[in-house]
Amino acid sequence: MAKKLKIAVIGGGSTYTPELVDGFIGWQNGIQVDTLALMDLYTWRLDTVGGLARRMLERAGHPARLVLTTDRAEALEGADFVITQIRVGGMAARHVDETIPPRYGVIGQETVGPGGFAKALRTVPVMLDIAHDIERFAPQATLINFTNPSGLITEAITRYTGVRTIGLCNLPTNMRIEIATLLGASPESVSLDYVGLNHLGWVRGVWVNGENRMEQALAATIRMFSQERDPVFSPELLETLGLIPGFYLAFYYHHDRMLASQRQATQTRAERAREIEEKLLQLYADPDLATKPALLAERGGERYSTAAVSLIAAIAQDTGGTHIVNIPNGGTLNYLPPEAVVEVPCRVDAEGAHPLPAEPVPFHILGLIQAVKASEMLTIEAAISGDSRIALQALLAHPLIPSFATARSLLAEFLAEHRDYLPQFTSSIGEPL
Repeated sequence: MAKKLKIAVIGGGSTYTPELVDGFIGWQNGIQVDTLALMDLYTWRLDTVGGLARRMLERAGHPARLVLTTDRAEALEGADFVITQIRVGGMAARHVDETIPPRYGVIGQETVGPGGFAKALRTVPVMLDIAHDIERFAPQATLINFTNPSGLITEAITRYTGVRTIGLCNLPTNMRIEIATLLGASPESVSLDYVGLNHLGWVRGVWVNGENRMEQALAATIRMFSQERDPVFSPELLETLGLIPGFYLAFYYHHDRMLASQRQATQTRAERAREIEEKLLQLYADPDLATKPALLAERGGERYSTAAVSLIAAIAQDTGGTHIVNIPNGGTLNYLPPEAVVEVPCRVDAEGAHPLPAEPVPFHILGLIQAVKASEMLTIEAAISGDSRIALQALLAHPLIPSFATARSLLAEFLAEHRDYLPQFTSSIGEPL
């Protein structure tokens, strides 16, 4: 008989939560969730989202006991799995992260470049506090981290705490399903050789039922982009790479175009996401609603539940299946330090995730991976120490930052705008950098 699980969701008031609940409902024959504890600091959001979660469970006849709490210790106590999905500073802080960089000719994006850097400075200390509570109240738990920037946050936790942590992103799952569609195959039959970092990954191998189909997958992807009026990636780029890049690499390979599009937009992604969230919360408050609404797909969490619940099932059932997750490198990619978190295919069993052997990467992506990872590792150090000099080094190391002057100005603005969320930098705010 499968073990009955307690799942704790930190950030349970997120509008993503019904997606997660829907996943647990769909997998109830595979994993038995006995208790689902949703924890959030904002009672009104927790009650609204939790109300829909309760109705979804009841409608599906799911036996899980739902706990809504603002007490982190209560949520964590005895948990088998902890899912983190928090946003320090909310959408207002995200808006700042997206609007400051374009003033200096750099893309403003919540997980990429200076925007991801600023979010990490706010988020790392909070996530380490959560991890220390997991050590205290649920030392046996596995932490599934969705909090962005996911790979960087996962690395901070694995380097500075003893919590067993796996970082997760729905992008590799989406890519596998999209490639399967292009090849006319079922997603279950497709496996990917995927390499890189979170939001900096490439598909370099595709197998369908064990048969190498990379050539056909690349050709189909190029053909798809050739038919689009405004493709994310130019067909010529894909022909040059010989790889299928993840969406976020457009901010590197087509930076000028993406920046121009951002500057021409009538609203930031944060403003649009806030509008969607407001509408979702209105829908969630409807006492007659007992399923996740279609609008949730526009929020950006499509197949979030597929990635999360299938990973939990693999650990709980000790399947040994392959999942693309964020995990410490060890010796997998020999051009990165062992403690650096990478996003690669892993064998997942009851003991956690174990990176599969990986071939060396092509030179044309090697330098980009190393540069972004160096920036991430410096960002973690800066977030913990509150050292402005290290923070400036982190920006300088990032390939999207064009100059020292730009890095210096970006840091000064972020420290000033996010002052309330960066107490570790208090002594250096306002001083010359």
